[in-house]
Amino acid sequence: MTLPVLGLYLAAALAEIVGCFTFWMWARLDRSPLWLAPGMVALALFAWLLTHAPADTAGRSFAVYGGVYICASLLWMWVAEQTRPDLWDVLGGAICLFGAALILWAPRAS
Repeated sequence: MTLPVLGLYLAAALAEIVGCFTFWMWARLDRSPLWLAPGMVALALFAWLLTHAPADTAGRSFAVYGGVYICASLLWMWVAEQTRPDLWDVLGGAICLFGAALILWAPRAS
């Protein structure tokens, strides 16, 4: 993936993960429901960012994003939750990222 495209998908993934994690904090870690407000803003930002993806259809954009999201989630697990991905996590993420690139840049009939 080119850097601007990857940056867009990574920004969307970060916004979604942050938004979802605020709900996790409230529901699973007994944090204040006030965390839900910034979480909803982050999720709205995620949706807005994804509309700027360079795919020709929404479904293709979402499919490509899925591969990036998987890798970003593993990175989140490592950095924020301090759980290092194992070999299977890394291999699975690499396969997903390869699949996302294939979906985005495969030659298509006009």
